[in-house]
Amino acid sequence: MAKNKIITIENKDIVIYSQKNEDYISLTDMARFKNAETTGLVISHWLSTRYTVEFMGLWEQVNNQLFNVTEFSNIKNESGSNGFVLSAKQWIEKTKAIGIISKPGRYGSGTFAHKDIAFEFGSWISPHFKYYLIKEFQRLKDDENDRLKLEWNFQRMLAKVNYHIHTDAIKENLIPAALSKQQISFVYANEADLLNVALFGKTAQQWRT
Repeated sequence: MAKNKIITIENKDIVIYSQKNEDYISLTDMARFKNAETTGLVISHWLSTRYTVEFMGLWEQVNNQLFNVTEFSNIKNESGSNGFVLSAKQWIEKTKAIGIISKPGRYGSGTFAHKDIAFEFGSWISPHFKYYLIKEFQRLKDDENDRLKLEWNFQRMLAKVNYHIHTDAIKENLIPAALSKQQISFVYANEADLLNVALFGKTAQQWRT
C-alpha cells in the first residue's frame, strides 16, 4: 500500500491518498479551513449545491462506467430546493460514485476526493485557498518527478557499470576458446541476460523498452 503524502497550507496538513495511480485529496482536512469543528457539515453543504451535483455527475459519467445515471438524475432534480441535503455517504451509495471515497483508518481517515473534484471544493472554500492548494500539489508532483528521474539515472548508471563487470566475467570464465565470433556473441548475450534477470529482474531488451 502506498504511503500517504502530505502538503501543508498555512501550517495545516492536508493528506493525499493514492489509489490506482490516482491522487485523492482529503476533503476532511480541507474543510478545516472553513470550520475546524464541523468538517462533515462543511462537506455536506458543498455537496448539496446544484453546481457541485452537476459537476460531480459530469466527472463520474466521464470516468466511471458503473455510475448510476438514474439516481444521479433524481439527485440533480432535488438539488437546490429548500431542505435538500446530500452527504458524501449518500452520494457514494446511491450513485456508485468513485470520485469521492470514504477512507477509514487511524492514519489519514475521512472523506477524500479525486484531485479534479478536490480543486472544485477548494474554489468553494475560497480563491485564496484554491490557489495555494494547486501550488502545493504541483510542488509535490514536481518533487516526485525529480526523485524518479534521479532514481532512473542512478539505476541506468549502475546497470552500465555492472554490465561491463558481467561481460568481463563471461569472457574470462564462461566462453570456450574454440568458438567463432558469432558463437561468442550468442554466449555473451545469453549469459548477460541471465545475469540481468538475476540482478535487476529484466533482460537487456526489457530494460531498453
